[in-house]
Amino acid sequence: MSEFITLENLKPFPGSKHKEKRVGRGHGSGHGKTSCKGHKGQKARKSPHISPWFEGGQTPIIRRIPKRGFKNPFKVEYKIFNIKDLVKKFQPNEVVNLETLKKKGFLKNTKKPVKILGEGEINYPLIVKVNAISSIAKEKIEKAGGKVEII
Repeated sequence: MSEFITLENLKPFPGSKHKEKRVGRGHGSGHGKTSCKGHKGQKARKSPHISPWFEGGQTPIIRRIPKRGFKNPFKVEYKIFNIKDLVKKFQPNEVVNLETLKKKGFLKNTKKPVKILGEGEINYPLIVKVNAISSIAKEKIEKAGGKVEII
């Protein structure tokens, strides 16, 4: 009958454990003299720390590849809303500005400028005071009887 495996009778599978390699312990060990490191060179020394990005002295890849593109540091990123978004939450003749957009849950903070785009339809007047607005959105809001003011 076979034994159950318990913590007391656990042992490694035969042949899976190897004898420790004792380097630098004389010729009889088979790992003497150079301690399996070969002759001379950076990796044969006491502390061969070679950075992972070191390429043996040749020009590193990050300096060989060409750099392309340009990131404009002065680009203005707008928080964008469409007319259809405003129609869902705003009543007729209500003022749409940064504070009311924040109150209604459109904005988390008022750091980014706001731009209104023209997707959707509007059939009642709104007073819109934002940083930027598309020409189509402006046309639709004014056609519905609203006012647009750029701040």
